Amino acid sequence: MSSGPCSATRRRSSPLEQPVLVTPPYRLRPFTAADVPVIQEASSDPLIPAITTVPASGSRQSALAFIERQHQRLVDGTGYSFAIADASSDQAVGQIGLWLKNLSQGRASIGYWVAPSHRGNGAASSALGALAAWGLAQPGIHRLELYVEPWNEGSWRAAERSGFVREGTMRSWLEIGGQRKDMYMYSRLPAR
Repeated sequence: MSSGPCSATRRRSSPLEQPVLVTPPYRLRPFTAADVPVIQEASSDPLIPAITTVPASGSRQSALAFIERQHQRLVDGTGYSFAIADASSDQAVGQIGLWLKNLSQGRASIGYWVAPSHRGNGAASSALGALAAWGLAQPGIHRLELYVEPWNEGSWRAAERSGFVREGTMRSWLEIGGQRKDMYMYSRLPAR
């Protein structure tokens, strides 16, 4: 597993460095143009475009624009966006990101999705465990947070398998599809 810098000072002065994290049978790596098919598949999911920056349009052009936005997050210092890829074939199966919006408070958040045809194979748990361990080892990150809708059992079970603890229900926390939604709030702290 490789690592890169992540401090408030570094974030403001120059781009972050994108690591590649290996978590067999997956690896987390930067997105490439070869990942357009998984983004197009995610675009057709009824929920992924509603709660992420994945475009609702399944066009190649919109998928490439999504990839460019993921690379720009690193340049802007707002976070790390990874393709979750099968380690043997390098085929992308989803996305996971470590977002640094609240880094000045010692917190970072994680978001993730797995394309419908790749669900149920442990990709989310594997990626989440690896990214959480790496993120908590970075200077300035003392707490990781993620939010999951209560009905999304697959997602919250992946969080729990990866060492996240449910802290409660955030009522009317987020607007999705024009409606306010409750979200479970999860956190993971460094091992003490």
